[in-house]
Amino acid sequence: MTSSAIISHPIKSIADLPVDETLATALLSSMSEYSDQLHGRRLWLACSGGRDSLALAALCVQLYQQGKLPCLPQLLHVDHGLQSDSQYWAKHVANWAQAQQIPCCILQAQVNGHDEQAARQARYDVMRAHINQDDVLLLAHHADDQAETVLMRLIQGAGVNGLSGMQPWRVQTQGMQRNILWRPWLTIRRANISAYAKRLELPYIDDPTNESGDNVRSGLRRDIMPILSIYNPNVIDNIARSAQLLNDAQETVNAQAMQDMQQTEHTDLQLLPAQRALNINALQKLPMYRQRPLLHYWLGQDEPLPPAKQLVDDVLTLSQREDQDHQTELFWQGRKASYTIRRYRHQLYRMSSEWLSWLNVPLTEQVLPLSKLTLSSHSADNLTSLIVRSSDRYIWQLQVKIDALLRLLENSAGGIAQQVTLKIVPLNRKQRLKTEMAARPQAGKKLYQTLGIPLWLRESLMVVSITLIKKFENGSDIQTDIPLLLASPFESWLLSSEQTDSDAKSNQLAEYIASELSLK
Repeated sequence: MTSSAIISHPIKSIADLPVDETLATALLSSMSEYSDQLHGRRLWLACSGGRDSLALAALCVQLYQQGKLPCLPQLLHVDHGLQSDSQYWAKHVANWAQAQQIPCCILQAQVNGHDEQAARQARYDVMRAHINQDDVLLLAHHADDQAETVLMRLIQGAGVNGLSGMQPWRVQTQGMQRNILWRPWLTIRRANISAYAKRLELPYIDDPTNESGDNVRSGLRRDIMPILSIYNPNVIDNIARSAQLLNDAQETVNAQAMQDMQQTEHTDLQLLPAQRALNINALQKLPMYRQRPLLHYWLGQDEPLPPAKQLVDDVLTLSQREDQDHQTELFWQGRKASYTIRRYRHQLYRMSSEWLSWLNVPLTEQVLPLSKLTLSSHSADNLTSLIVRSSDRYIWQLQVKIDALLRLLENSAGGIAQQVTLKIVPLNRKQRLKTEMAARPQAGKKLYQTLGIPLWLRESLMVVSITLIKKFENGSDIQTDIPLLLASPFESWLLSSEQTDSDAKSNQLAEYIASELSLK
């Protein structure tokens, strides 16, 4: 059994058939432009079996046989089962690739949804999962696709970034995965590709949904583009040229926004991509026409699609508020993750939902006896790690230099106590602490305000202290608690206590304990 959507030409070798010079020049010119980036990278070609992708695969075979292409890309065909004949299409692409002696892999995808955007996302996801880090995915998008994309985004109210259309070379990241999308045919018209496919008698798959008008893109292709062509026969080329000009403009805007972000981001409060922080005072020093692009750029980092204009407007309004209400939350469902945007005092925070969930993981209390005997159980440099909160993605730990602590205690007045214990416990809201710079001990909300602790971090504070116990011949003992540090995932504060004779000693002890937050 076969599919009626497959053009009824026999599968045959095309290696020795005439090459289309226009298509070949575009591909080879683009390859020359990105030769440094292509060097040493593995090349894949997304092949639906349709006219465009099969024509690009055919051209690669021909140029490779002529020695003009250094290697053949490997074809990737995704069967997501949305069409009843999709299994026959996959088999057809595999048979055609075998006849051309070009490697081909058939991938299965599960689509979460029923629209074309969901199918597209599923295709890209399964291809990204199959290829390796920094591999290049070759795509057959052309000038007509570019014009349709720009019109779609114009209808949706896109700005300069959206109206710049698809890029010929784009680095795409998702989590820790990084790949490149390469589109060498963005200046080529669909008509040129159709003529080439006809000359070669390519048995491509003519997907009926492409012209049905059942989605925005096919509706523009069937109903709108022919009318625009009546007013200007060069409408496709003109829109594609406008997209390139807008792309140049967007590069200028991005360069300025990146420079502005370097001056306004608060690096000490960041854990990328979980939490990003922006200083509002520095933001407000910029003219308004640079504040909005900066927020657009700042919000959209780590995401393949930019934030909506309404979200940027809402964040801008949040940054301009002068009241002390810190409860306002803005929510953004991105493509890769969901985010909460909040303000605390003069900082804007963009936090992933995964990160906020991690902040609710219970803290782990640590009690570590310190003695010379404990040194042998730790690393060669006597550095031990005490984990206070951990998940599959994030880990917060304290690094303790045990030998340094012991040496300092031994050299202190009165010698070392018989028992020395390092304690790390969650802060009790009622516990009164005196930080090094404070005039008196504080507890609860007053302490949070003094230290500038945002609401979502107030359950993530650990108190680090040392307990000394000295025993006397008469059986009595004296216990001394030395508070050292109050630690959060991002900051730590030196503590002092009336029970110690020297804050300097406490500070020296605290120097050998460091808080460390990192991605796993």
